[in-house]
Amino acid sequence: MRSRSVGSAGALAALWLFSAAAPVLAHHSFAMFDHTRTMTLKGEVTKFQWTNPHALLELDVPGASGVRHFTLELTSINMMQRLGWRSSDIKAGDKVKAVIAPLLNGEAGGLLLEITLPDGKKLEPGVPAAGTFKRTPEAE
Repeated sequence: MRSRSVGSAGALAALWLFSAAAPVLAHHSFAMFDHTRTMTLKGEVTKFQWTNPHALLELDVPGASGVRHFTLELTSINMMQRLGWRSSDIKAGDKVKAVIAPLLNGEAGGLLLEITLPDGKKLEPGVPAAGTFKRTPEAE
């Protein structure tokens, strides 16, 4: 029986194929977020991280049992910039209202769908397929 070895050209082709697929494999879906309801949070920004692959927003939200800290994922800063966002739009200490798709596991986090800034300006981060998230009316 003859064995064939993959030469350097074959190894390079395999390496190219893997490296071309790596960015696709590295990106996650929105499956960890609840598509059946939204939550409206009113709180104070503790951190706004303008970074790739996704921006992050941290909020302290007061409630009946004390302050709960939420970590929210946004889309890429490239997508947000195309929609008019700037890294200086949100600062620590800002009081904001955020509409999120909560995490399915019940932890204090979610996907930001919309934010209202202290001056009343509303921004959306450009979530792909945002229409698949069923909006829950805000509790008064």
